[in-house]
Amino acid sequence: MTRPTATNAASATPVTTALPDYLEPIDHGVYAIDTAFQRDHFDAAFLVVDAGRAAFIDTGTRLALPRLLGALEALGLARDAVDWVIPTHVHLDHAGGVGTLMQELPAATMLVHPRGLRHMVDPKALWLGATAVYGEEEMKRSYGSLVGVPESRAQASHDEQRIALGGRTLRLIDTPGHARHHHCVWDESSRGWFTGDTFGLSYRDFDDAEGRAWIMPTSTPVQFEPEVLKHSIARMMAARPARMYVTHYSRIGRDEADVERLAALLVAQIDDMVEIATRLKDASDRHDAMKRELLALYQRRVKDHLGDAMPPTRVAALLALDVELNAQGLGVWLDKLAKGQPDKA
Repeated sequence: MTRPTATNAASATPVTTALPDYLEPIDHGVYAIDTAFQRDHFDAAFLVVDAGRAAFIDTGTRLALPRLLGALEALGLARDAVDWVIPTHVHLDHAGGVGTLMQELPAATMLVHPRGLRHMVDPKALWLGATAVYGEEEMKRSYGSLVGVPESRAQASHDEQRIALGGRTLRLIDTPGHARHHHCVWDESSRGWFTGDTFGLSYRDFDDAEGRAWIMPTSTPVQFEPEVLKHSIARMMAARPARMYVTHYSRIGRDEADVERLAALLVAQIDDMVEIATRLKDASDRHDAMKRELLALYQRRVKDHLGDAMPPTRVAALLALDVELNAQGLGVWLDKLAKGQPDKA
C-alpha cells in the first residue's frame, strides 16, 4: 500500500512518486513515521519540515532507522537538511534510535531534557535500567542496541527554550509526571504539542465512527507522579492547542474543544488509577489485582466511547502491554510513597 503523492518538502514542487505507507502526511509540514515497534500504528516518530529544513521529534528504536531515512528520501530532503533530533524523553521506544540516526545526519544537533543528556551520551545505564523492566530477550528483540551521541553534538534543553526550524519557532517546556526527563515541544504553526507520553496513549484502533479519539494515561515505571503529571497537562492546555501529536499514536484532536475533551478524559483516568492503586496498596496480590482493575477501567471507558463496537476481549488484547506497564509503574509509585517520597505538583 502507498499513500497519495505529496509535495517535495525541499523544493515545494509536486512529488511524482507515492509516499511509502509508513509515512503519514498530517498538515503544517508535520509527518508521522510508523516506526514498526511492537505493531503497526503503535509508535510514531515525527518529522517537521519548514523551508527545506527538518527536525525529528522522537525516533523509535534503532530498528526504525531505515524508515526514518526513507522518510527523508521520500520527501526529497537531504540528510544534511536535518537541524535537530529531539527525543521527548529517553525511554527507548522514543529515543532508542537517536544515536544511530545522528550518525547519518551530519548537520543535526540532538536536544534532550537535561536529566536525559548523560544517558544519550553514554547509554549503558539506560540499557541496564530498561533490561531490568523488560528482560534481556525482549531488549534484543525489540530494541536492538544503543549507540551514544558525541558530546559535541548533544545539547540539554531548558524550560521555555525556543529554537528555530526554517521559518518557524519550536518551544520546549519541562513536562514531568510520566518521567522526570521529559519535555514537550510546542509548534505555533500548527498549534500543536509533540507530547511524547505526557498526554497519554491514543491508538487509532479506538477511534469512533466520526474519527474522535479515545485516550488513556501511561504510568510506565519508574517515575510516574500523578499530581505532577496533571500539572504538566495543565501547562500544555494553557496554550489552547488545536491538536496533539502523541508518540502512541500520531495526531489527535480535531480542534480546541476536542483537545479539551481528551485532556479531561486523561485527567479523570489519572485520578481513577490513583484510586485503584491506593485502595489495593496492601493487597497480597497487588500487581495482579491492579492489572485486573485497570483493564476493567479501560474497558468501561472504551465502552463509553465506542458503545458495543469493540468487544472487551479486543480491548484487553490491544492494551495488554500497557496494562502490565501501568500496573508496574503504579506499584513503584506506591512503594515510593511508603518510603516517604511524596508526589508534588
